[in-house]
Amino acid sequence: MENAGAGDGAPKHYPGKMTVFVFIACLVASSGGLIFGYDIGISGGVTSMDPFLSRFFPSVYAKEKEVVDTNQYCKFDSEPLTLFTSSLYLAALIASLFASVITRKLGRKMTMLGGGFIFLIGAVLNGAAVNVAMLIIGRILLGIGVGFSIQAVPLYLSEMAPAKMRGMLNIIFQLMITVGILFANLINYFTDKIAGGWGWRVSLGLAAVPAVIMTVGSILLPDTPNSLLSRGKENEARTMLRRIRGTEDIGPEYDDLVAASEATKAIENPWRTLLERRYRPQLVMSVLIPTLQQLTGINVVMFYAPVLFKTIGFGGTASLMSAVITGLVNMFATFVSIATVDRFGRRVLFIQGGIQMIIAQFILGTLIAVKFGTAGVANISQGYAIVVVLFICLFVSAFAWSWGPLGWLVPSEIFPLEIRSAAQSVVVVFNMAFTFFIAQIFLMMLCRLKFGLFFFFGAMELIMTGFVFVFLPETKGIPIEEMDRIWGEHWYWSRFVGAGRNRVMQMASTNV
Repeated sequence: MENAGAGDGAPKHYPGKMTVFVFIACLVASSGGLIFGYDIGISGGVTSMDPFLSRFFPSVYAKEKEVVDTNQYCKFDSEPLTLFTSSLYLAALIASLFASVITRKLGRKMTMLGGGFIFLIGAVLNGAAVNVAMLIIGRILLGIGVGFSIQAVPLYLSEMAPAKMRGMLNIIFQLMITVGILFANLINYFTDKIAGGWGWRVSLGLAAVPAVIMTVGSILLPDTPNSLLSRGKENEARTMLRRIRGTEDIGPEYDDLVAASEATKAIENPWRTLLERRYRPQLVMSVLIPTLQQLTGINVVMFYAPVLFKTIGFGGTASLMSAVITGLVNMFATFVSIATVDRFGRRVLFIQGGIQMIIAQFILGTLIAVKFGTAGVANISQGYAIVVVLFICLFVSAFAWSWGPLGWLVPSEIFPLEIRSAAQSVVVVFNMAFTFFIAQIFLMMLCRLKFGLFFFFGAMELIMTGFVFVFLPETKGIPIEEMDRIWGEHWYWSRFVGAGRNRVMQMASTNV
């Protein structure tokens, strides 16, 4: 039967279709990815610009200008510079905890609006900075904006999208991150050429553009039926569900949303509920997926790409151009995920991408070891440098169609409504915590581990690929409010959920 229940082992298929309204709403909401991506790309490029370094981090600038005999692994190791780059992530971590409450009480739309506005203030401060303190305060405000955005946007996309196209629409968020990174790299490339040494102000200040897009877009966006129901707006939720599904036949889906909403109202403390045994699979995934995503080393490559390319011998402008190339690869490879995630499923992309990243990291480590050894002193030819860039692109492309988009998609689609906001906060907290941790220690690790840093990340990718193969069930095509079913059928997680796989259906029956 088309609308078979969860109990017969087949996923439900609600009536409805992809509507232009849903596509536009998801596209606008995904602009939250622009602010995150722009910041990732812009900061790494700015910290490789000589006028910026000489003004705010003179000790790093002096070390950078030393002769080539300087240990290339250690020339950018600076605590103030690291604090500038990583302070955003700590702010995003803390902000996401407050954003969880706002998302639950006021809706996804208001959280995105607040995030865009706060990010806008931070962009203005950074562009006008006159000292390191002003830079870091601006970065903290940017971080708060990012924390609000990545708390709300993935949930918004998963709740608006029809189940059969949820993967594609959710990955638009990751696509916008890659677009933000690419535009940031292009802007850095051109502003670095501005005479007078003030190009870094343009780079940092232009973060206001994606912030305005998100802020204005959030004002125009509708809220999701799930969020409207959880706030007691039943009539608005029913009307919105009809509109986004493009059909009057919304009965089965609406009934399941109501059942989930009733379960939400019975929960006094979603954080405590998340720790219950029946939610153990979701808790584990909300911790490990974002943690492992950062242990791929991707933010190290994208965030510090210009610095990394300078370290292996590229000149200043050449290093920024190489970062543009990796940004292009990152963006176009994300389209592969958009085209295949709802056809081949999440597991296939996770595993294939993981294997490709492992190969790329170990080859990169070997290439750099051969030239720089442990001394970190070498001159590399143009041909050799091109080979290094090719394998970095191989790594970036694998991430862009696997752990990049799926690291946001899978957590956002597996949580029941009653714990969704709290669980998404856990995702953001661990994502930002490990991004902060890696950003904080990367330059030190590069100095201490040298080429071994690439082997370290390769080993992490081996572990995470094995984790996905063994413990992550397929979520393709399963309605978001029926996701309990996959845990009850899994060889390991079924011991925690047990009969809970039919919870939603049983609640729906009770409310008839």
